[in-house]
Amino acid sequence: MIRFILVALSVILFLIFSIPILIVEWLIGKKDPDKKSRQSLAVVQFMFRYLLRLSGVKVTVRGQERIPKDTAVLYVGNHRSYFDILVGYTTVPGLTGFVAKKEMNRYLLLRDWMRNVNCLFLDRKDIKAGLKTILEGIEKVKSGISIWIFPEGTRSRGESELDMLEFKEGSLKIAEKSGHPVVPVAITGTAEVFEAHLPFIRPSHVIIEYGEPIYIKQLEPSQRKFAGEYTREVIRGMLEKQLEERKTWR
Repeated sequence: MIRFILVALSVILFLIFSIPILIVEWLIGKKDPDKKSRQSLAVVQFMFRYLLRLSGVKVTVRGQERIPKDTAVLYVGNHRSYFDILVGYTTVPGLTGFVAKKEMNRYLLLRDWMRNVNCLFLDRKDIKAGLKTILEGIEKVKSGISIWIFPEGTRSRGESELDMLEFKEGSLKIAEKSGHPVVPVAITGTAEVFEAHLPFIRPSHVIIEYGEPIYIKQLEPSQRKFAGEYTREVIRGMLEKQLEERKTWR
């Protein structure tokens, strides 16, 4: 419980005492939006690394060399924990915005930091609003900002990381319409930090692996038609290898 209290208190204090930073970044953004994004990302990454250390999380990163260096990408990952976002943001090599549920837009200060680091807010119930968010994502990717999306739409609560929900096919439209690659991401060990034993936060060894880029337009017609399912199976294969490795740790 002590870790939970320390993490929660750290987040609250950060949001309160970072108000002057938000004001400065707002002023910078009026003249240099790119500088604002990069500085804001650096602040958020610093805070997320601190929270991971405070939570006792060890992170093993694999496959960063597979991420294309000359183009923005669409990161597509499995999702079991809020800590997926912390681990993701602290391991990506460049500007990246996460696709978050619209409800996150309610939280003052938190939403401002999310906007500063190029997050998008998706209304899962309004098709028209959802399409607008996808179009915004396409424009961000074309401008050099990568986007991270969890195609399950919500956190999977199955016993195993392999118990993924169905990937929503529309979630990969950002890559398909922009022509930019999908980078599959497999994460294990994050649910053991918090969700597996609410409300306690416990140490965990997390593995995050970036897979080989997938170019949707280069897939076979049958694969291209169900690119979400194809990507899901790629991630499943990565997860299976991670889980087999974890068995040797015991």
